[in-house]
Amino acid sequence: MKNKFITEISIAAVLIVLLILLLDPFMYLMTSPMQMLTLALILIIFVSFCAFVWREKPNDERETLHKQIASRFAYLSGASVLIIGVIYQSLNHILDPWIVFALIVMILAKIAGSLYANNKY
Repeated sequence: MKNKFITEISIAAVLIVLLILLLDPFMYLMTSPMQMLTLALILIIFVSFCAFVWREKPNDERETLHKQIASRFAYLSGASVLIIGVIYQSLNHILDPWIVFALIVMILAKIAGSLYANNKY
């Protein structure tokens, strides 16, 4: 259990570092080939992270509660950041449709997940 948690944290940390590198804060690190390599690595690491999240099986009610709390924090954090992005970009009159699309997908996924859980469990 503890080893899986450390592996999941490590994968998440690598994904975060790659995403920060993709932002290229100093505007000289990401040449076109480097950017393509980083995008490929991000995709591979994200698929690995999704596999860990999808396969986690709680052993008892306490672990189930912890998983639900973590999921709720993740959902609310992501939705909050997207709402802030929508508001900020709307006030600057440059609303990126991908932010709105991502928020819609998150909301629909939350509803679909709730329906799935109600029917399955």
